[in-house]
Amino acid sequence: MKTYVTIFLIAICFLSLNSCATRVITKPNTVTVIKTPPKNYKIVRVNGKRYYFWNGKHYKKTRRGYVVALI
Repeated sequence: MKTYVTIFLIAICFLSLNSCATRVITKPNTVTVIKTPPKNYKIVRVNGKRYYFWNGKHYKKTRRGYVVALI
């Protein structure tokens, strides 16, 4: 009976050391940078952050230009 208990405890120790987490690596999407916005853009605030809106999409201003923001 003692051997079954020790085997059971050892099995629990080995099972608890394994992780169920997996690592997923994704490739970044290609980002289109727009250098200057059109004249009809609007500045909107979403959750306290400034976004530029035109053509039905929200854009975020970066050093390189404007990129589509996923809100």
